[in-house]
Amino acid sequence: MIDKLQRNRKRYEELQALVSDPDIIRDQKRYRELRQEHASLTEMVEEFERYRAIEAEIASNRELAESAEDRELKEMAREELASLESRLSASEEKLKVLLVPRDPLDDKNVIVEIRAGTGGDEAALFAADLFRMYSYYADSLKWKIEIMSSSPTGIGGFKEIISSITGKGVYAHLRYESGVHRVQRVPVTEAGGRIHTSTASVAVLPEVEETEIEINQNDLRIDVMRAGGPGGQSVNTTDSAVRITHIPSGIVVHCQDEKSQHKNKAKALRILRARLYEAEEERKHAERAQARKSQIGSGDRAEKIRTYNFPQNRATDHRINLTLYKLDAVMKGEIEEFIDALRIHAQETALTSESV
Repeated sequence: MIDKLQRNRKRYEELQALVSDPDIIRDQKRYRELRQEHASLTEMVEEFERYRAIEAEIASNRELAESAEDRELKEMAREELASLESRLSASEEKLKVLLVPRDPLDDKNVIVEIRAGTGGDEAALFAADLFRMYSYYADSLKWKIEIMSSSPTGIGGFKEIISSITGKGVYAHLRYESGVHRVQRVPVTEAGGRIHTSTASVAVLPEVEETEIEINQNDLRIDVMRAGGPGGQSVNTTDSAVRITHIPSGIVVHCQDEKSQHKNKAKALRILRARLYEAEEERKHAERAQARKSQIGSGDRAEKIRTYNFPQNRATDHRINLTLYKLDAVMKGEIEEFIDALRIHAQETALTSESV
């Protein structure tokens, strides 16, 4: 670990010199790349300096504890050693996490797709609950959330709702929310008071720029139609709804929430780019594809990553065996404990694979 940290510090010093070079500054693309690399190493280098400083203090106190003639001074040095060793251990753990290669996607904004699975109307209501949960969470972090496409039911649920979330580190926080979420509760439509089980699928896709994935216009079939609402009623009287079919992949995106055909088309293309990018990533990384398949699945209740049990006020994430008995707070967006635990688990897994 120390060798790797020393190499990173040496690279950091090289970068400091490079970003001050007038020739580099004139090449804006190269300059931005180097500044970004420099910034990514800053926290690690600063923590490594703290680690080295604590090591030096430990060495000094050990020497004092062994050689000091004053008994009280020896005792003070020994007490200080215990505190310093604890700080060194904490610093070492932080450095291990910082050494895990940062995913370049972590700073991306995301497109979140929530679809009702098993359970009919109750599944659609649960999909709406999940959308509200993520909206509350986004608000708490000052992120912006925008509905891009939705298929509402007549009783307040959604067969499908797609939204974009923009802000700092959105994908890093939400990436592990992809999967099948299961709810256990008594539906409002249940007269007998029986608990029902329903599911909804969540897919979190990093949003990409036009320059990051090229779409050939000849590969698209674009259909416009009149937007329709729940029960078949017309949302508006113009042909504003847009359906885009990407012919090579078969991906179909439908947007009708805006009254403007142009805006619906722009949103549909953003969703299409995200789906195509994800498909390309899946082809490049077979193991990631397998993980996503097992997470997203078909919406069947047997495939689950988290269960929300309303009678017991309990939420359980099955991947890390974490249960919180505060479901009411979780549904209001207080999901930090799940997200933090999942991120730590992913970092520990990455550290283990790095050391193998």
